[in-house]
Amino acid sequence: MDSLGLPEKAELLLGSRLGVGVAGVAGCFRKERSTPSMERWRGRLALVTGASGGIGAAVARALVQRGLKVVGCARTVSNIEKLAAECQSAGYPGTLVPYKCDLSHEEDILSMFSAVRTQHKGVDICINNAGLARPEPLLSGHTSGWKDMLNVNVLAVSICTREAYQSMRERSVDDGHIINISSMSGYRVVAQSDVHFYSATKFAITALTEGLRQELREANTHIRATCICPGLVETGFAFKLHDNDPVKAAETYEHIQCLKPEDVAEAVIFVLSTPPHVQIGDIQIMPTEQVT
Repeated sequence: MDSLGLPEKAELLLGSRLGVGVAGVAGCFRKERSTPSMERWRGRLALVTGASGGIGAAVARALVQRGLKVVGCARTVSNIEKLAAECQSAGYPGTLVPYKCDLSHEEDILSMFSAVRTQHKGVDICINNAGLARPEPLLSGHTSGWKDMLNVNVLAVSICTREAYQSMRERSVDDGHIINISSMSGYRVVAQSDVHFYSATKFAITALTEGLRQELREANTHIRATCICPGLVETGFAFKLHDNDPVKAAETYEHIQCLKPEDVAEAVIFVLSTPPHVQIGDIQIMPTEQVT
């Protein structure tokens, strides 16, 4: 007589098809499933760029909550200092270290990585979150605005990625992770001339992340690369883009229920929680009500 109930049969059947299972129902062998966990990152160091607000601040907080040491950088660090104090008061097991860095200048980035090496040994996780948009259309935009976007959205990401990899390599860290916070604008071009050049920089991040993944494989390392692409997130982004038209900026977030920065932070935690043999190339995350 069959002693297994329907749930046990289903679990064994699913496990056999997936190559995963658990131990011991009615004398049968079941392999253990690996449970996503942040435990292996506890006490290790993550660099988060653009940590003074929005998505960067939410990611920094989420990592400190899970016991990581986080270096949060931005051009102004007063907000990061406030967040660090809040994390300490809340009793989170990790720590947040503010660092002033202008990512549009390579010398600032190199100085930051040198300081991290000296004070904290090096970077285990690099989260390239900082980005900016300027209302500079392709037919009438200013070259200076295009350069601003290229410097922060593309070159700074590439420099931080290179330096983070070198930091991992020199310490024989083979399980590090580089995460690029990009945008759905890296997958489609909306009919809004103010953001066409910005979109081009995010398409570049899509290509750079996949190129990075391939180069990491060629280097025979298990360091992983992931691109997270949010849709509309309620941050100060629109107010900086439309700094001369606060009404237009506010309307950006009023027509649908937008994502919150914490939603993107949870996607970062999910990616980091996967077992080392799991490579998540990219995540596209949008508000349920967003059409494109």
